[in-house]
Amino acid sequence: MAAAVLEAKSWEATMPDTSRTEFDPVSLEIFWSRLISIADESAAALLRTSFSTIVRESNDFATALMDANGDSLSENTAGIPSFVGILPRTLKHFLARYPKDQWRPGDIVMTNDPWMATGHLPDVTMAAPIFHRGRLVGFSGSIAHLPDIGGAPWGCDARELFEEGLRIPPLKFYSEGRQNAELTEMILGNVRVPDQVMGDLQAQVTSNRVCARRLAEFLDDAGMVDLTSLSRALQDRAEIAMRRAIEAVPDGVYHSSVDADGFDADETHIECTITVKGSDLHIDYAGTSKQIGRGLNSVMNYTYAYSVYPIKCALDPMTPRNEGSYRSVTVDAPLGSILNPRYPAPCNARQLTGHLLAGAIYGALAQAVPEKVTAESGSAPTLRSVYGGVDHQGNRFSQILFASGGMGASAVKDGLATTAFPTNAGAGSIEAFESISPLIVWKKEFRTDSGGPGTFRGGLGQDVEVEVRSPEPVRLSLLSDRQKYAPRGLLGGKEGALVSVTLADGTKPHPKSRSMLVPGDRLSMRFSGGGGYGDPGARDPAAVARDVRDGYVSAEAAARDYGVEQ
Repeated sequence: MAAAVLEAKSWEATMPDTSRTEFDPVSLEIFWSRLISIADESAAALLRTSFSTIVRESNDFATALMDANGDSLSENTAGIPSFVGILPRTLKHFLARYPKDQWRPGDIVMTNDPWMATGHLPDVTMAAPIFHRGRLVGFSGSIAHLPDIGGAPWGCDARELFEEGLRIPPLKFYSEGRQNAELTEMILGNVRVPDQVMGDLQAQVTSNRVCARRLAEFLDDAGMVDLTSLSRALQDRAEIAMRRAIEAVPDGVYHSSVDADGFDADETHIECTITVKGSDLHIDYAGTSKQIGRGLNSVMNYTYAYSVYPIKCALDPMTPRNEGSYRSVTVDAPLGSILNPRYPAPCNARQLTGHLLAGAIYGALAQAVPEKVTAESGSAPTLRSVYGGVDHQGNRFSQILFASGGMGASAVKDGLATTAFPTNAGAGSIEAFESISPLIVWKKEFRTDSGGPGTFRGGLGQDVEVEVRSPEPVRLSLLSDRQKYAPRGLLGGKEGALVSVTLADGTKPHPKSRSMLVPGDRLSMRFSGGGGYGDPGARDPAAVARDVRDGYVSAEAAARDYGVEQ
């Protein structure tokens, strides 16, 4: 036993002493908070200057501050999990293309290559160097989901990457402060809503510049010439926190699997094996489905991000994230699988696969630390509906409805209703959604009985009804799952409700393909609820009665699932 403890603690001897001696704990905490505020202010600049509701209302973006080596130091507080975990990886690709000595003040490099960046073409990643007193001290980074990137609309049914839109390799969008006119013209010539696209790209430029200015102010205030020592200290502290959290998990091998609807006959199967040894945690997806000729493939960057993020949430939720947070977690997926596809596999709807990983990971960890995990979420994967066409003024529009199912319950409380997890993109303002598209949302309300029964109930999904009011037919692209496989409960908790998508006449559009809606059509979407946690028979009868009174649970379900008559 003593030997095991010594082995588990051996990593501490390898940590540099500088992380403990150069900064006292109070100063380090102040500096860390200041760097997080820089990333948050950069995010606020992107949010306030963006053009699309995807960024402005639905939070589908992220910003990060990275050191001169390209390692993350701070991430904006509300950034999309898949984005913040990927930005440093993308910057490493930029540095391979443009070595550090080739960067100049005013440069901005961008890409949307799925294998280098976030896993699908609509997301554009930018990074800009930060110079202070003539020295390269760091990089600012931003990612935003654009309203359009050409090719087929955002969807699931493309056969290869080239159908899914314009692919931009790492190129300079700005060179020493001058915008690349040729690259700009190429982008604008390939998208349906060029004003919105360029508005969002320029918002990213603004956010990167804000980050650079604020970092220069910080270095002057702190009396530092660069971030070298502080970066090492912050990353080491984050690593220590995560390693201590992993050490609290009993050593062992834990296994779980998840099934999902997939595309037609090609259902998705995910095998997850977690190995915990001391302060190291390894996730292996051997046995997972092979890649398919549809856009459900999750590239390794995305698989990695949505593997380490649920681990961070469960084991070390309070420590701010940076590069050090992820050093003790490794991830492997077979090349050629749906979690590590070969180029040029289609991957536009990679979230329909990547979002499932949290459920697989928590199913495995529930065998070791059940009190730290949640049941499967009704918004994993998310249900998205994408609309495109012409409005009453003859202008093209492209609009995405972001809405969420319910979160899974935990060992201490009910799941949150209509709350996304593991992503955190939100619905935003329905008024804003309606103001820029010929669509009316007639219904958006909690879905009774959608949360899985349990000692703690799964969060509720929602019912949404959208009517087409355009003068011409509208193109619809659905990105949905959970119509065959419901979100599962944990430790005796029951499943959440299934997803359903129907038209007013009862017909069901394909859950993962494009179709057309004619003026007057009404689309009804029933979002899944989260899984329950624990035996429903152990639920407090007063909580059941309150749920019935609030309309969350019907009287019939209260009697059937909980044995509580109303």
